[in-house]
Amino acid sequence: MNLRFFFVTLVAVFTAVADAGSINHDQVRPFAQPKPATVSEKAAVKFNPQIHITNGCHPYPAVNAAGETSGGLQTNGAPSAGCKGSGWGSQVYGRSTWYKGRWAIMYSWYFPKDSPSTTLGHRHDWEHVVVWIDNPAVANPKILAVTPSAHSGYSKYAPPKAGTVTGNTAKVNYESHWPVNHALDSTDVGGDAQDLIMWEQQHGKLRRRQCTHERWKLHDESRKGFPVVDEGRTRN
Repeated sequence: MNLRFFFVTLVAVFTAVADAGSINHDQVRPFAQPKPATVSEKAAVKFNPQIHITNGCHPYPAVNAAGETSGGLQTNGAPSAGCKGSGWGSQVYGRSTWYKGRWAIMYSWYFPKDSPSTTLGHRHDWEHVVVWIDNPAVANPKILAVTPSAHSGYSKYAPPKAGTVTGNTAKVNYESHWPVNHALDSTDVGGDAQDLIMWEQQHGKLRRRQCTHERWKLHDESRKGFPVVDEGRTRN
């Protein structure tokens, strides 16, 4: 299995459904974080990371319970214009799996635009970090590595840099170095955590309807798409 394919394009889960449209980015209400029930869900909540925003948009919910998706923002104005935080609260989306003997938990954030400065960049942005642990079922699982999404793939920190993990919390930074678009990296600066919603916590009907829709990457001018999907999980 190629992990990159496992983490590419989750339109199938948290994105548009066939008969639901898009709404203003600041009107999308997040899902409340469900009570974790399984070993994997409990581990995902335990290791939910913090994200610090150096510049640009803050993360927003991408989809609501009705299947309506964020319309995003044009790249007009300052990098953070119109996207300094949702009054409804934000969201982090997750999924986890075994990969080469390690447990990988992927956390993804949606941003209405990715704009290093006015008119540069694109509408919609997805960024994610993979937190690697030894085993979610042991009494005290440990973080082995952190791999934030970068422009050419991932930055890899195994073990994590000193100061970038506090307890069970990895810290990542969202930043653009002009004129390059935004990406994530590890940081020693604390940030905010969002309510987590996992793939398996979406009810089946919504997931099935979402799976019938066109890929989010076609709705995403960045062509990054949502980074979790069933498709390609068995590719080598």
